[in-house]
Amino acid sequence: MSQEISVSKVVEKLPSRFVSQNAVDLEAVFQFELEDDQNFYIEIKDAQCNVLTGDHDDPNVTLIMEAETMVSVINGEKDGMSAFLSGQLRAEGNIMLATKLGKLFSREKQADQ
Repeated sequence: MSQEISVSKVVEKLPSRFVSQNAVDLEAVFQFELEDDQNFYIEIKDAQCNVLTGDHDDPNVTLIMEAETMVSVINGEKDGMSAFLSGQLRAEGNIMLATKLGKLFSREKQADQ
């Protein structure tokens, strides 16, 4: 990574990057299980996004990876699919749901803030 970006900083910025019009009919929980940092999850409901630390009781999909991989994917330095195919990212549950994450969060939107 070109610069050290903490998981907590990335998690803090996620709500500002949320594209609500892409989540109109979506109700889902994305659990992020970080092997070397604090777990968190994203709840999407009623075109709203809540990001909470810890573990959800019943997530729709769980994404398992190291913190560096998560930061790289969210910042666009690494493609999520290539991270999955190379074994840096594992998914459990509704794997197809994980493919929607890219449309739910915008890198450009964060740059404006």
